[in-house]
Amino acid sequence: MRANPILESWKAGKAVVNGWLAIPSSFSAEVMAHQGWDAITIDTQHGLIDYIDAVYMMQAISTTNVPMTARVPWNDPAAIMKLLDAGAQGIIAPMINSREECERFIGAVKYPPLGYRSNGPIRAVLYSGSDYVKKANETILAIAMIETDKAVQNLDEILTTPGLDGIYIGPADLALSYGREPRLDPTDQFIYDKMMEILAGCKRHNIPAGLHCGTAEFALEMIEKGFLLTTIANDSRMMAIGCQQELGKMKAGVKKESGSPY
Repeated sequence: MRANPILESWKAGKAVVNGWLAIPSSFSAEVMAHQGWDAITIDTQHGLIDYIDAVYMMQAISTTNVPMTARVPWNDPAAIMKLLDAGAQGIIAPMINSREECERFIGAVKYPPLGYRSNGPIRAVLYSGSDYVKKANETILAIAMIETDKAVQNLDEILTTPGLDGIYIGPADLALSYGREPRLDPTDQFIYDKMMEILAGCKRHNIPAGLHCGTAEFALEMIEKGFLLTTIANDSRMMAIGCQQELGKMKAGVKKESGSPY
């Protein structure tokens, strides 16, 4: 069975710096995977990615040793199982608001007797090894998103759900659930405090906590606080930032040196 470096890092108390894919392209996925990320997530919830896109992207990422997880559109066993069968080494499920929802999510990720996942790892067995079914429950990650007021209220019940491997905070949806402005790297003290409350709960129950960040600066600050997985923006945002930086330099230089209308 292929090892899961995310899990190995967490066991060692090391933070994972995660890349995020929203563009439905095997080539852009391959490029991202070669940039040095500790892990990569394929976003089929808010990314423009369908199932077959995700399969091609997993194949491209497999040109590296970067572990890959996938975020599903919803807590749907069918979507969860198909992405696992395709080779995802973990699933991030949005809007987990109660222990019951968390149990249903974990059950779809784990084979019996821990869960009810159906057997059929059509690509996963090629990617991870012939002993995949025997050892998948030990290495495939079930990561629940905590991103609502209801989830915060039920935090201890969620965090003590057997089989839960980690949580992931969506700060924008968390803010929306409290009627606040949705944004990454929140400056709203109320939302920041809620994030710290979730983190404290994770530390209390020894559950690794992850967070979606907008900038490296904020991600580094959160790692110092104790988050063990931080995502920085996504591939489309990274492309936009890179273009803006280089194009800005070009336009400023052309205007200064040649009298260009720029």
